[in-house]
Amino acid sequence: MHYRGLTWDHPRGYNALAAAAARLDPAGGFSLAWDKQPLEGFEAHPIDDLCARYDLVVLDHPHVGEAVAKGCLVPLEDLFSPEEIAALARESIGPSLSSYRFAGAHWALPLDAATQVMARRADLLDGPPPATWDEVAARAEHAPVALSLAGPHACLTFLSIAAAFGEPPAVADPDLLVSDAVGAQVLDLMARLAARAPASVREKNPIGILAHMAAQDDVALCPLIYGYVNYAAPSDAAARPIAFSDAPRATPRGRPGSTLGGTGIGISRRCDVTPALLDHLRWLLGAQAQVGFIPAHDGQPSRRAAWHDAGVNARWGGFYAATAQTLEAAYVRPRHDGYIAFQADASRLIRDGLADRRPHRDILGDLGARYARSRVPGTER
Repeated sequence: MHYRGLTWDHPRGYNALAAAAARLDPAGGFSLAWDKQPLEGFEAHPIDDLCARYDLVVLDHPHVGEAVAKGCLVPLEDLFSPEEIAALARESIGPSLSSYRFAGAHWALPLDAATQVMARRADLLDGPPPATWDEVAARAEHAPVALSLAGPHACLTFLSIAAAFGEPPAVADPDLLVSDAVGAQVLDLMARLAARAPASVREKNPIGILAHMAAQDDVALCPLIYGYVNYAAPSDAAARPIAFSDAPRATPRGRPGSTLGGTGIGISRRCDVTPALLDHLRWLLGAQAQVGFIPAHDGQPSRRAAWHDAGVNARWGGFYAATAQTLEAAYVRPRHDGYIAFQADASRLIRDGLADRRPHRDILGDLGARYARSRVPGTER
């Protein structure tokens, strides 16, 4: 049986999966090939179209509501025992598995764990990394500080800062994204930082920002960006290492505000699932692969044990230990069908609103209205 999978076009998303597939012996009747799509496709491409063409699809958890509505993924409960799923829940860091639970079932295996953290060039900043958003704002008065706002990331930054300020969006009330008071506080901070952010990275996605920081000296700090272990210990001798640490908090003892990312492997309805395929997936999620094989092939594991492993941290500049607390506390986005479209619209609204200096109450009014429409089945989005 030959299977086709789709992942995203970055060493973290592709190399370990491809290397693991290369270990399979086609003579045994089982082979797997992985294709790649750009990060923007991973973030926004309709999941049902991908599932119609691939057996395995690497996806982000906000897509599960859309996937359930389209009926294009197989729930893990149909393929794995309750004991196996419970073990995954215990062994995965933070909400890496629970983020794929929707409508009473799990829809993807937590392959890769990530969340927004702080990235800095330690050689360009004096002293320890800022711990709070007030400290970040103070640093921005004297050092070049960038925000990640391109693509969906303006919305994700907004959500994360709201979580740090004590109001994880749509958690207390699923119909309310954020209160006007907290929303205004978040936009005030974002406007203050965006006004000073270097123009060189304003249109770059997280990969582009981190690559720029590793090669240029005009960005010293990005307080909230998805962590990529590859930039903590770059293979290119000319690249400067990026130091990663926990996301900023509102107060020194507060919650690090960060929106969960990472990836899971979804199994499409078109897939003819065999025991050999399930065993391969079990191996990818097991301790041997997660602590050894995946980090050795540029991947970012989802097992808590890997994030605290001394050898893994020694190889990757302490990236995992320095950011594990943020991942454990990461905020999980809404996952209803319609959220992905809302996220794209909200990002454009926030980004354009900050650039045009729109009144924050107007931005928040539009955000709330668009979020409410995204939750109404059949509403044009």
